[in-house]
Amino acid sequence: MQGMSIIVKKVSQLITALIFMYGIYIITHGHLTPGGGFAGGAILAGAFILLVLANGSELLKLKQKEEGSSLTESLAILAFLLLATLTLFFGTYVFFNNYLPGGTVGNLISAGIIPIYNIVIGIEVGAALFTIFLALAIYKEEMIK
Repeated sequence: MQGMSIIVKKVSQLITALIFMYGIYIITHGHLTPGGGFAGGAILAGAFILLVLANGSELLKLKQKEEGSSLTESLAILAFLLLATLTLFFGTYVFFNNYLPGGTVGNLISAGIIPIYNIVIGIEVGAALFTIFLALAIYKEEMIK
């Protein structure tokens, strides 16, 4: 893939920043509004996919990005499992228990551990969807050659 015109590249850079910020908003406000980790992660992946589609990439760069996104996905899954098992060490003996204190209802920091779960899930979903896209793009590039 060699990419689009300079106009498409510049517009996609501007739009990608807005899409990325919206994805972060959806992830961080998931316990207050509809959305959360999965929806926000899908939006984040869409932002990265837009950049790859607009700018293009050589096969070697795509493979390096896929390795990085796969590592990010694995680390996010590990962090999620570590957060879930931490409940066993706080004396509750319940897997996935909300062990952080809740705040005032309706505030951003009001749900204990749930916003942290949303952030980790958002990173994992975004990295997973981006990895899938890159794998398909690499497969297409290898089939053309």
